[in-house]
Amino acid sequence: MKKRHIKEFVKDKRVMLLIILIMVSIASISVLGIQQGLDLKGGSLIQLKLEEPVDTETMNIVTNVLDKRLNLFGVQDVKVRPGGDQNVIIEMAGVSPEEVERLIGSPGKFEARIGNETAPVALTGADIQSVSMYEITDTQWMVPFQVTPSGAQKFAEMAKGLGGEKVYMFLDGNLIDKNPPQLSEELATGKPAVELSITGGGANVEEAQEQANQVYTVLKTGSLPVQISITGASTVSPELGDQFLNGAVIAGLLAILVITGMIFIRYRKAILALPIVITCVSEVVIVMGIASIIQWNIDLAAIAGLIASVGTGVDDQIIITDEVLVKQVSGEKNKKRRLTRVRMSVKNALFIILASAGTLIAAMLPLAYVGFARGASGIGTLAGFAFTTIIGVLVGVLITRPAYAKFVEVFLK
Repeated sequence: MKKRHIKEFVKDKRVMLLIILIMVSIASISVLGIQQGLDLKGGSLIQLKLEEPVDTETMNIVTNVLDKRLNLFGVQDVKVRPGGDQNVIIEMAGVSPEEVERLIGSPGKFEARIGNETAPVALTGADIQSVSMYEITDTQWMVPFQVTPSGAQKFAEMAKGLGGEKVYMFLDGNLIDKNPPQLSEELATGKPAVELSITGGGANVEEAQEQANQVYTVLKTGSLPVQISITGASTVSPELGDQFLNGAVIAGLLAILVITGMIFIRYRKAILALPIVITCVSEVVIVMGIASIIQWNIDLAAIAGLIASVGTGVDDQIIITDEVLVKQVSGEKNKKRRLTRVRMSVKNALFIILASAGTLIAAMLPLAYVGFARGASGIGTLAGFAFTTIIGVLVGVLITRPAYAKFVEVFLK
């Protein structure tokens, strides 16, 4: 290929767009990294079920509260997503389900009663305006908080004249402290106070720390509007995730070698085999770059979708090559006529590819829609496969395959 042909190829808009996207993708992967799915980095997946179907607004409240609780509790890489109108899926990296079950398995309903356990409710979680960090002294702990003016007024009215009475505080119907604190005389004067606190104690420092953290986290994030229950949990070890990732990388490298060998055997020209492989690698880089930008999880299902899209890409590039080579006029001396025929062949090949891609995307869309709408774990996995396949096919049809077509067009000059 002559230098002027190389310049013509590089200056083509489709090729320039491909180069720019590859550079942006590499930069995005380097800076933002790639979000690995649960089956690659290890962790836990918990399925929750609400006591009844809820609307979108209530579901958003549930997912936001759960996400805040887990983040405040120190869980890293947590993802909470709705699974329809009655299910919630939680993915956590490096955490066992038992460690967070007590936080996400209860609504977090707070109540305070003065005098006895059956007295009228003097304070609820809805009256709490803000929560300060807990304090621990030996085995005793305290969680300071502020209440709203209306909450302070209600508490003052019910506490008036009850100095020395015990204050029973409940979380989801369970008594927080077996030895309830006494109401101070200052709070029993009937004067509203916005600065209050919850106290308790544990058998040791560790238990006190755990109790204080739980109460602080629940009060800080608010209560859930509905009762929830854990219906399923699964754990993937990081070691097993590393094995999956290494296996996927090895499989990808082997696939590239096999594709290179098969193409070389078919055309007997390395100048055709190498660009096809480079195009496939470019598709993978761009798709991974898109996943990095939109924070899309790359798991085994996504890798399978990526392989499927790259496989269709190889087929499409072979169609382009065959369409041009077969219809090329042997010995054609009219350069203009020959170039026109080559371009017509490329257009025919791209039309075939576009129709094929449209059919594949149409087949994947229902699977992606069902997975995203319903969000069950198995269906959600298939949705990841469908979404990654669609992204890969779109990248191929709109970017990489037209660039390869330009290469073939220039090469056959």
